[in-house]
Amino acid sequence: MPGRLLRGLWQRWGRYKYRFVPWIALNLSHNPRTLRYVPEESKDKVISDEDVLGTLLKVFQALFLNDFNKQSEILTMLPESVKSKYQDLLAVEHQGVKLLENRHQQQSTFKPEEILYKTLGFSVAQATSSLISAGKGVFVTKGLVPKGAVVSMYPGTVYQKYEPIFFQSIGNPFIFRCLDGVLIDGNDKGISKVVYRSCNGRDRLGPLKMSDSTWLTSEIHNPLAVGQYVNNCSNDRAANVCYQEFDVPAVFPVELKQYLPNIAYSYDKQSPLRCVVLVALRDISQGEELFSNYYTIVS
Repeated sequence: MPGRLLRGLWQRWGRYKYRFVPWIALNLSHNPRTLRYVPEESKDKVISDEDVLGTLLKVFQALFLNDFNKQSEILTMLPESVKSKYQDLLAVEHQGVKLLENRHQQQSTFKPEEILYKTLGFSVAQATSSLISAGKGVFVTKGLVPKGAVVSMYPGTVYQKYEPIFFQSIGNPFIFRCLDGVLIDGNDKGISKVVYRSCNGRDRLGPLKMSDSTWLTSEIHNPLAVGQYVNNCSNDRAANVCYQEFDVPAVFPVELKQYLPNIAYSYDKQSPLRCVVLVALRDISQGEELFSNYYTIVS
């Protein structure tokens, strides 16, 4: 019995150590697999940043319009040109829709995963992984994910490589390391959760939220924010998605930042916010689980 327990603990450590920052720091020169590797002759972009931005804006705008009746506080702070843009979009969206018998009835809203399906043609969600002892995984629940589509986002607090993350890393398998050493803590429990909520409250400007914290709850507003639960591929499960880093541009609409599932640990207006998306490497059918590589190599 003790030997069996020790073997189980050793196996868990073998899977976890590549996400444990102190272990990574001590073993950088001994084990290059702790780093995401992209050879010089390759590229680390499967799709362009413009395509990533276009997808996020498309989904976030649809979420905003779906929740339009609850955005009144935010709308009061926006320029008239922006307000009229959404009023026009809302009018176009409802052209041809049959009028309700009760014209004063409040506009019906869809669930976020339904908005994702209506916008991109697919939806994703967490469920028990098909891998033994893997816990949660992410599945395509409806529709078809085309090759090159942004299929999810990796949420969490963004740390620059010089910022402390020792205590957050203890017992935490959700720390993602970017190519330049930037870290994203995608844990939705414990000290990681507390830190994210604190930063989220710090950066808020009145009714304007600079990030989304609902991925820490069971009521997720951004249906793409499940990337931290995408499991790494195994010997018998090939990767069908890969990570791609994306810096949010300064021109990103302020009213849509409420759906960004990332926030910087240190408040720095000069550095763009780092996000990581997962991009489909092939067409992914309904019912399939998403699997990624720990590190990215793109020829």
